[in-house]
Amino acid sequence: MAHALGVERNAILLDPDRYTVPESFAALVERRLSHEPIAYITGTRGFWSIDLAVGPGALVPRADSETLLIAAQKHFAGQAPTTVLDLGTGPGTLLLAALDEWPAQGLGVDYSPQALDYARANAVTLGMTDRARFIRGSWASAIAGQFDLILANPPYIATDEQLPAEVHDHEPHAALFAGRDGLDDYRILAEQLPALIAPGGAAVIEIGSTQATSVTALLKAQSLHVALHHDYGNNPRALVATTGIRR
Repeated sequence: MAHALGVERNAILLDPDRYTVPESFAALVERRLSHEPIAYITGTRGFWSIDLAVGPGALVPRADSETLLIAAQKHFAGQAPTTVLDLGTGPGTLLLAALDEWPAQGLGVDYSPQALDYARANAVTLGMTDRARFIRGSWASAIAGQFDLILANPPYIATDEQLPAEVHDHEPHAALFAGRDGLDDYRILAEQLPALIAPGGAAVIEIGSTQATSVTALLKAQSLHVALHHDYGNNPRALVATTGIRR
């Protein structure tokens, strides 16, 4: 209703009698009844300290992913990262939130042209075009150099897993599903990460709530040190991988 009226949600809550239902509201309700995500209907989703434009072709930002930024804060306490790489950036979710947190330079990578269009538009809206760059690619296959902070929220859902209609029927499957066991993209990332992590840096990776043991094993097989962080619901959600090499 607030979106249909073009006002803040709090305005309706504080003074509901001031407003009448606009003609556009019914069509929005019909879209929601077909299980279209609210973020697609309103075209925006709040994440961390920023608001992001989102829509079809881009994964909807979720609060659980903020765990990655909390984990990064702990790792870099007292010494901010100066370079950030976001693998699978989607609409720029993790990268732009990190750049709002630290005065760093960042690179976002995604294979989806639609997602990258949203990411670039979000960088413009947030005034970060001088610090955020986006390229199309398959994980880190085209990336050279090292980064203080690497963020990644790869697909981690098994192909036969059942999802709510608003996710399965609307959000991009390429950003959701990762093979029969949900680990296909972690296998790729685990091999790429050691060469990308700068001395004293860290890769912070989102995982499904049942995948901590499996993904930790993949990372440790590449001689990385791994620490687990839990989300707001106390579920395993992020792994911090480091090389053990100091700055």
